[in-house]
Amino acid sequence: MKHVLAACALALLTAPVRAAEPEAKEFKADGKSLPYRLLKPADAEPGKRYPLVVLLHGAGERGSDNKKQLVWFWKDKQPSVLTRPEVGAAKAFVLIPQCPEGKKWVEVPWEKGSYTSPEVSEPLKLALALTDSLLKELPIDPDRVSIVGMSMGGYGALDAVQRRPELFAACVPICGAGDPAKAKDIAHVAVWAFHGDADTVVPAKGSRDIVAALKKAGAEPKYTEYPKVGHNSWSPAFEEKEFWNWIFAQKRQTKK
Repeated sequence: MKHVLAACALALLTAPVRAAEPEAKEFKADGKSLPYRLLKPADAEPGKRYPLVVLLHGAGERGSDNKKQLVWFWKDKQPSVLTRPEVGAAKAFVLIPQCPEGKKWVEVPWEKGSYTSPEVSEPLKLALALTDSLLKELPIDPDRVSIVGMSMGGYGALDAVQRRPELFAACVPICGAGDPAKAKDIAHVAVWAFHGDADTVVPAKGSRDIVAALKKAGAEPKYTEYPKVGHNSWSPAFEEKEFWNWIFAQKRQTKK
């Protein structure tokens, strides 16, 4: 019996600890509010600063329940994007805001791909203000702030970097698009773009355009295009072995 109890105790001690679900919060500024989830690093060491990753969801996760935006990022009973060991090892903060129904991170038509920058959308403006607020409140390394977005969020990720190129170390737009005319402004930011070549919702040309513009501006973006993959290119992108390792390896660079 003693051996059985000892084995059980050892199993409990060595079993992987399940990370707590990202905390539900609400950000308010200028009379507006933005629901968000925040994943905090476990066992953060006093005096140390950690990476921050902003995750922007797609159109299907819009709302005000502060829950739907977790669909592709967090799963209770199986491995997910946020429970990969690289996130825990980096002890990263992860911010997941929720765009309201009827709004967009970038107010442009998705089916056209590349665009000319409009006025900043209200949800993205709030998300950027929230990011600034967290940088002041939490032990975040200002040189390791990255942004990842899928579909509508892919547009948002690029738009955020185009508007605040001094803020981000890396940008990962998945089946999104940007403003190629802004490429020179973000050439110092590390970019890894993903798209499916059979995407009928957001044309792959959107990613190809921004990647080509970045190269022309002297940057060295990474681009992964999946053959015979439609709009759900985030599924293989999130499975990429180096997905998180690449993000956490990036550090903010000064504009050339």
